[in-house]
Amino acid sequence: MSTEILLQQCLIGLANGALVALVALGYTMVYGIVRLINFAHGDLVMLGACLALSLVEFTGLTAAGPVTTWIGIAGLVLACGLCCGSLNVLVDRVVYRPLRGAPKLAPLVSAIGVSFIFMNVGLFWIGPADRSFPPLVPATNLLAGDRLQFTARDLLVVAIVVPLMVALTVLVRATPLGRAMRAVAQDPVAATLMGVDVERVIAATFFLGGFLGGAASVVHGLTITTIGFQMGFLNGLYAFTAAVLGGIGSVPGAVVGGLVIGLVRALSSLLVGERWTGAVVFGILIVILVFRPEGLLGRRTVDKV
Repeated sequence: MSTEILLQQCLIGLANGALVALVALGYTMVYGIVRLINFAHGDLVMLGACLALSLVEFTGLTAAGPVTTWIGIAGLVLACGLCCGSLNVLVDRVVYRPLRGAPKLAPLVSAIGVSFIFMNVGLFWIGPADRSFPPLVPATNLLAGDRLQFTARDLLVVAIVVPLMVALTVLVRATPLGRAMRAVAQDPVAATLMGVDVERVIAATFFLGGFLGGAASVVHGLTITTIGFQMGFLNGLYAFTAAVLGGIGSVPGAVVGGLVIGLVRALSSLLVGERWTGAVVFGILIVILVFRPEGLLGRRTVDKV
């Protein structure tokens, strides 16, 4: 194994890991606020990809010039983010909110049901076969020489994912909404007594998680260039694993978990083959959770009785 091949796999792993982290943030934010594992989040990303493909075909973006194309990509991110965020809020209002005080199993099963509904909507939308996403961004190498490949698509991942992660971090740590979100995550009853509108904070959390999922759907379509109605299951599974690995409920943990999974998948495909990457990823997850059940950056909590 040469150094160039190893570095190439690391670049691929970091790019894919950043995309996984963007989806994982939707899982960890919702869980941190309402202690709900929103299994429908992966299929929400799938619906965002379907919407992005429909918008590209409707607007004829494939025939536009370079400047118009990049403006169109920004518009896709905004449109899909707003639609997925609004849909996430609607699902919370209709399905999850009436089950706030129910046993934990009820909203969990409801989330699985919403996942199947989304999957069937995607099947009706784009059909049973995988669809090719138009190559709006060329796969040309931006580095000199042919030893390492860092394409315009990899740059697109960085250009979209990193600013969104930074913006989310600033929002959570330095804004009134972020302080309210942290207060509700710590103790919703005490937050209510202090005048925080808990339901409004929960709705904002679902919107932000859905917006990030919509942005991730556009990035997935532009970089992977293939979408299908079942893509939400596998992408959601890896993203949920990243959230658990980093410490579910922790925003930095979701980012770290996504990058770790991206690197592990890339390196294991090189060392043991593509068919074994899933086994390697989940094997490492099990080992880490055995010694650190709260995840890499999670906090150990004590249940009060």
